[in-house]
Amino acid sequence: MSANPFAFKSGLPFELPPFEEITDDAYAPAFEAAFAEQRAEIAAILASGAPTFENTLVALERSGAYLSRVSQVFFSKHSADTNPVIDELHEEYAPKLSAHHDSIVLNPELFARISELFQGRDQLGLDAESLWLLERYHREYSLAGAALGPEAREELQQINEQISVLEAKFSKNVMTEGNDLAVVVDSVEDLGGLSESELAAAAAAATERGLDGKYLIPMVNYSGHPLLASLSNRTLREQVLGNELSRASRGNDYDNGEVLVRIAQLRAKRARLLGFASHAHAVMADETAGSPDRVHQMLRRLVPAAVRNAKAEAEQLQREIDASQAMLSQPSFQIEPWDWDYYAERVRLAKYDVDTAAMRPYFELKRVLEDGVFFAAEKLFGITFTERPDLVTYHPQAHAWEVTNLDGSSVGLFIGDFYARDTKHGGAWMNSFVDQNFLSGSLPIVLNNLNIPSPPVGEPTLLTADEVTTLFHEFGHALHGLFSRVTYPHFSGTSVQRDFVEFPSQVNEMWLLWPEVVTNYARHYETGEPIPERWIDNLKASRVFNEGFGTTAYLAAAVLDLAWHQLTVEEADALTGADVAAFEAKAIADYGLDFAPVPVRYRSCYFSHIFSGGYSAGYYGYIWSEVLDADTEEWFKANGGLTPTNGKRFRDFLLARGGSEDALTMYRTFRGSDAQIQPLLERRGLL
Repeated sequence: MSANPFAFKSGLPFELPPFEEITDDAYAPAFEAAFAEQRAEIAAILASGAPTFENTLVALERSGAYLSRVSQVFFSKHSADTNPVIDELHEEYAPKLSAHHDSIVLNPELFARISELFQGRDQLGLDAESLWLLERYHREYSLAGAALGPEAREELQQINEQISVLEAKFSKNVMTEGNDLAVVVDSVEDLGGLSESELAAAAAAATERGLDGKYLIPMVNYSGHPLLASLSNRTLREQVLGNELSRASRGNDYDNGEVLVRIAQLRAKRARLLGFASHAHAVMADETAGSPDRVHQMLRRLVPAAVRNAKAEAEQLQREIDASQAMLSQPSFQIEPWDWDYYAERVRLAKYDVDTAAMRPYFELKRVLEDGVFFAAEKLFGITFTERPDLVTYHPQAHAWEVTNLDGSSVGLFIGDFYARDTKHGGAWMNSFVDQNFLSGSLPIVLNNLNIPSPPVGEPTLLTADEVTTLFHEFGHALHGLFSRVTYPHFSGTSVQRDFVEFPSQVNEMWLLWPEVVTNYARHYETGEPIPERWIDNLKASRVFNEGFGTTAYLAAAVLDLAWHQLTVEEADALTGADVAAFEAKAIADYGLDFAPVPVRYRSCYFSHIFSGGYSAGYYGYIWSEVLDADTEEWFKANGGLTPTNGKRFRDFLLARGGSEDALTMYRTFRGSDAQIQPLLERRGLL
């Protein structure tokens, strides 16, 4: 196996995978060899005599290095640059990986060793991180079902394998449907309202598919589309949003109705087997929320004000529609979901003098990244970024930067892959190629993926305001991975409780309009002139504008996630794929979130976060984390903002700690108190 590029730790800088040597036919033999190696490592642990922390927990942490190397590359490639071969491998190896994982986590002999150490933990003389590692292993294995009897364990393994197959199918269907539903436009006259850069991107996307002379509007990964704010063609707006909303629910081979219902059924069955009332109860038993009841308590506090605000916003937009139609001597019409973004931009311009389309020339990608995102990190944390064109990544559009402390010591490697393509899944995310840990001496390699439309060759990449926010947000995740300074791989970077993981990324968004930062990056791509200061002031003043829409759409998705995952076995088994639309409509209506002009941010059939992305019963985590984020923003402002002193505290007490301590304990240590909800309510206009 020495010829396999994954067989040994890479000798490249930062252990960068040798992408030039990695071919599609390397993955299968690498997976099989990695499975065998870790099975041998586990056998050695079980044969190592009386359990000690070193021969059991440390050995477990050292095991599976080969599997980590191949998995991290394979799943990154599958998400960001897939092909039919990789898709087939994903479907084949998803259940194999599940079975391999279960063979370790559900091994009764291994769990017995962990339990013996856990029972005598007070006599082991462990340091705080090592003690927490032991406690986490015992809790995670217990919650996974390690204490079940032989028959129950076998049934659990079968359920897990079935779920893994269905999740892979769900993901593939969403991506295939997204590509199939892209809207082809024949004439530029039908694209009134789009900027030159937006038209150029649509033309380039069409050319890439061999549709020269036409324009292509690709789908995105939520119930909306950035171009809806600009398109004056109402019929085309309706078509674009209609395609988004119908994704993977059209009754064809890629319909996810039966797939997601079966996933919900199996998750409910697994939860009961593990002794929980529902999948949501099982998931939240190990999250900071603790239980679905606590989540519902918070969401129900937010819903009435969010819907009230959305309805007030709709009245504003309706007045704009009526006035606009009257000026054209045309009959008015009632606002529909495909009208919202278009008329919200007109109201925003009239009320706040904020024209987000006019801002795009000031948001050129390279400048926003280097003079905005990187600049803020440099000022706050004392780090520098050096592009490494000599390092080969997995795709020509993915570029690497070496990150260094002021004293010259290495932090890690950052890879940015920002453009959309048919081979990339939708949305934006962060993941790792190498996880920092002192046990193996590895420094982190982290990756950010976005889906910005590619401009024609030689043209600038001009971002929307939302894309600028996403760039800052995802880099917050990257910083969490880069700054990790933990002993054990188990705790590296973003390996924290799911409803805490969005906290650092949300905090990083605060710097995008920070005066020192925005004046550094928001400059016209042709003239270099800074963005007018009054535009930034107006943008800040309009911060709560349209928050009713945004909060209502988000809350509906969070509620939908909980509805699917609080089903009992009997309730889930009574459903079929034909019931999906009615189920989601009822779940949203029962919560008082059914307001027709505001669609749920994700409909069930393309809700990848919860049916294939690891956020099941956890989508609430965005707003749960935002309580901490809003409270932290207040702390930064009260303590001087973008200063090295503040950055050091945030880095040392939170980002560097990864998951090596209880999340809320870390937060209290950093903040000096529990977070208050008031800043969140003010930020979202919910008071």
